[in-house]
Amino acid sequence: MNLYPAIDLKDGACVRLLRGDMDAATVFNNDPAAQARSFQDAGCQWLHLVDLNGAIEGRPVNGQAVSAILAAVETPVQLGGGIRDEDTALAWLEAGIRRVIIGTWALRQPDLVADLCRRHPGRIAVGIDGRDGRVAVEGWVEQSETPVLDLARHFEGAGAAAIIYTDIDRDGAMQGHNVAATAALADGLSTPVIASGGVTDLTDLRALKAEEGCGIDGVIVGRALYDGAFDAPAALALLG
Repeated sequence: MNLYPAIDLKDGACVRLLRGDMDAATVFNNDPAAQARSFQDAGCQWLHLVDLNGAIEGRPVNGQAVSAILAAVETPVQLGGGIRDEDTALAWLEAGIRRVIIGTWALRQPDLVADLCRRHPGRIAVGIDGRDGRVAVEGWVEQSETPVLDLARHFEGAGAAAIIYTDIDRDGAMQGHNVAATAALADGLSTPVIASGGVTDLTDLRALKAEEGCGIDGVIVGRALYDGAFDAPAALALLG
């Protein structure tokens, strides 16, 4: 199971939000490239980047910080936030992003995104952010009526690299990951699922690892790493 340390970018800095609230941001590092290098040096095989400003504005905003990270590390990077059309997705892939994450656009135009997945197998992940079992979009400020599982199933067999599932109510709250919801989603899909939101300590990682057989391929961890609840080497050793 892969560990994806999270680098969330707001105004050029590495931050963490509380339940997606842009006004509840804690700055952890003003040098995102240095943060990325530290995760690479710790042995992480992937990095997870989110352009938070881009998610709100619907276009890339933190491009300078992303470019600095790409120049600083060799570790493959996945990036989400503000990717709302094919031109933007392909521009990031050509810039060196290994995998782009599409969220709002996947809900708005699922057929187009599924077609993009087919044309670029393994390079497109679908980010599904849920609150009370329903999909939230536009940087989590808009709540839809679409069930999480219904949207995820739309991309079955399309070549999506993964479904990245975030439980918004747990994200950044350090209240534990919703393992049951993630496992239930993964069990209903053939597409791999990456867990995100609320990982507090190694107990959460052990619980996710125990459900690996359901199709949980990895876990994104942010605040727990920054707050020192555990370090990347310990997480990597546990996830194996």
